[in-house]
Amino acid sequence: MGLTSAQEDALKALFHLEEHADTPVTTSALAESLGKAAPTVTNTLDTLETEGLVEREPYEGAELTPSGELVAIEILRHHRLLETFLMEQLDYPWEAVHAEAEALEHHISEEFEARIADTLGNPVVDPHGDPIPDADLEVPRTDHSGTLAECEPGETITITRVTRQEKADLAYLAERGINPGTTGRIIERAPFGMVTLIVDDQRQSIPQEIAEAIYVRHGDASGTATAAQEG
Repeated sequence: MGLTSAQEDALKALFHLEEHADTPVTTSALAESLGKAAPTVTNTLDTLETEGLVEREPYEGAELTPSGELVAIEILRHHRLLETFLMEQLDYPWEAVHAEAEALEHHISEEFEARIADTLGNPVVDPHGDPIPDADLEVPRTDHSGTLAECEPGETITITRVTRQEKADLAYLAERGINPGTTGRIIERAPFGMVTLIVDDQRQSIPQEIAEAIYVRHGDASGTATAAQEG
């Protein structure tokens, strides 16, 4: 079974969308995620359904089959290993690795994937904190307490994952020293506005829409909670 890059992208997008939905993914939602026209996505789904990689219900949407899910996870493993390799070994900035990995992920062999993983020491998360599936295509569980947008003033938090990966947004966060592993203290949360925190003694304000895509763990990097959280 030889899939095109577009078909692999559709499987990966379905996987992402299914993570946050309890119902089949609609064609319009998938088309929006991929940035493609709905008829084009419908044709792609027709082929994937024929290959036994997706199932569809009329007027409801599409779901990955177990085989389709494995293919999607394999692509994710390629992508996230490549992001990590580009940043750690080639000094790419973290805002640039996503687009580069998107271009490369469809074209590396399993041997090359294994060599990258070995060189990197088999990491479990990529530069954005996204879990890297292991060689058996098991996805590690992520450790977080919620999003930055849900935090209350007085809480100390550690950033664990950033799921919004547009280049401009990541550059914005990088300029403010905010990435997985960063510890900060929430000082203000404006309703539908900005979340303000102290990072390295500097006041940083993050727009609500970006804060909603930043996952955090309560406490500092060692897991120590603040007095306010302990009650």
